[in-house]
Amino acid sequence: MAKKDLPRKPLTKTRLKNLILNVLRNPFNMIVLVSLVVLFCLIVIPLLTMIKSTFTLAEGELRRVDGEMGQFTMYYWWYMAVSNMSKAVLWKPLLNSFVCGFFTTLISVPLGSVLAWLMIRTDIPGKKILGILITVPYMIPSWTKALAWLAVFRTPTSGANGFLTGLGIPIPDVLAYGPIAIVLCMSMHYYAFSYIQVSGALRSINSELEEMGEIQGANKAQILRHITLPLILPSVLSALVMTVSKSIGTYGVAANLGNRIGYYTLATRMRVFIDQGPQAVGYAMSIVLVGLAALILMSNQKAIGVRKSYATVGGKGGRSTLMPLGAAKKPMMAFLAVFLFLAMVMPFFVLIMETFQITTGAGYGMDNLTLYNWIGTVDEAQKYTNYPGIFRHDEFWNAFWNTIRLTLIGSIITAICGQFLGYISSRGRGKWYGNLTEQLVFVPYLMSGVAFSTMYFSMFSVPHLGGLIPSLYGTFTLIVLTSVVKHFPFASRSGTANMLSISVELEEAADIAGASFWKRMSSIIIPLAKNGFISGFMLTFISIAKELDLIIIMMTPTTRTMSFLAFTYSQEGYNQMSDAISVCVLLFILVCYIVANKVGGADIGKSW
Repeated sequence: MAKKDLPRKPLTKTRLKNLILNVLRNPFNMIVLVSLVVLFCLIVIPLLTMIKSTFTLAEGELRRVDGEMGQFTMYYWWYMAVSNMSKAVLWKPLLNSFVCGFFTTLISVPLGSVLAWLMIRTDIPGKKILGILITVPYMIPSWTKALAWLAVFRTPTSGANGFLTGLGIPIPDVLAYGPIAIVLCMSMHYYAFSYIQVSGALRSINSELEEMGEIQGANKAQILRHITLPLILPSVLSALVMTVSKSIGTYGVAANLGNRIGYYTLATRMRVFIDQGPQAVGYAMSIVLVGLAALILMSNQKAIGVRKSYATVGGKGGRSTLMPLGAAKKPMMAFLAVFLFLAMVMPFFVLIMETFQITTGAGYGMDNLTLYNWIGTVDEAQKYTNYPGIFRHDEFWNAFWNTIRLTLIGSIITAICGQFLGYISSRGRGKWYGNLTEQLVFVPYLMSGVAFSTMYFSMFSVPHLGGLIPSLYGTFTLIVLTSVVKHFPFASRSGTANMLSISVELEEAADIAGASFWKRMSSIIIPLAKNGFISGFMLTFISIAKELDLIIIMMTPTTRTMSFLAFTYSQEGYNQMSDAISVCVLLFILVCYIVANKVGGADIGKSW
């Protein structure tokens, strides 16, 4: 008799009691239960609360809409989508977001994929140094690249000359600001996603597959097209989804390079409504961003089909034979040298030098160099300014302290949670709780930083459930909570990869020997997961340290971070001080990563 044909036992009170006790007495079941409850409260409830607020009439709109506060309304969606203001509110910014996202993806995904192929599958020299230089852009905030772009291309339209304008080279505003500048800046940042994803896939491919094609008479182009590309296609599509989702919802780059000429994207327009009202219109725009991300993800799954990946590692083992570039080696080296110079060396050299200039764009002569932007006092200023040098300004040190504690607290909590979530996902493969955990954890990935922070802003701006959910508006706790939950997908993915590398047989052997669950965790899982934990911690640490989009809506004078302070100075026209703070952010991230790499063996590439 089949198992499904056996009669079901009735759910008596005694059986129900035993089932509940089985859950409560089993530590693993308790971890699963608590994790699912926490994920539901931190992800599902805030999303539903934000959606509800877009259909609830607020007090501020009573003068425009007949009705009572708290009643159901479609006013905010009508105002956003079909009113006389809808073109400026939604459709034009939405089109701008699509344009920036499309062209950023069109440039960055092929660029990152080609760089990954050159570094992993060819005999190009200097791979160790080149690999570091190519990966560094991931650790550099995208908004910092926007400031570097301004340092080079700024025109008098924004009140100060950049490097090229100062040399007398006429720079059109269409190059300095707007969609071209935004696309190029984001491309120089987001190509790192494709590089990391595709390089990981290329490392797993047995070169015998390509050699077989060569034996059959296929040339290099045919091998790349018909063998290598199909094998890495899932990774390319994954990078494409990440790039589109990130670039459509990015705030810092679009605000720095677009707001100056009135070029708004959905993310920058959203912040205007969150700050100035009606806030529910901003929440509705956030839901539009979430919907776009979901559609992109569904398109990716449709494109890949049922088969999500291809087997590239078999039981026979594998080897990697590098493809000789031959006559193309020198042109490829020249391409990499020019790319790295234009994308990294020159912009950041100009950015750093601008921190020592009295007048931007006026050259590097001794009469235009100063340390004022770093250590000067207001009475020493050679031109009008309201701020002392950043190292003499209490606001900077407050922002520096906030950055340190936000990154440390947020990264530690996120990394620990990521390991537990990864443990549940890896041990629950094919089971309902494992699948549900992965799906809930993945939700924040669908949202841009601004959209996600908008959700938490809506949730915690006022108390809910009679004060059971408190108001955290303007508190440092809200910023930490938002940063932790937003980075759950990356920490969980790192934790899952880490836990999958630890065989279940080790736990089963310990269980047979009589070791308790917590004894197995402390003696087996935690020691073996140490290196993966450090890499996951560092991945989250870097992401939080450079974050601007996620926290900009929640900033108050007492909770400002260095990223937000640099953005504020840039918007106020204090370009040199903004650049100086940006340099401090870069040094902070790079020094922490180098220390973690040397001491704990942290490697960003292994945490994906």
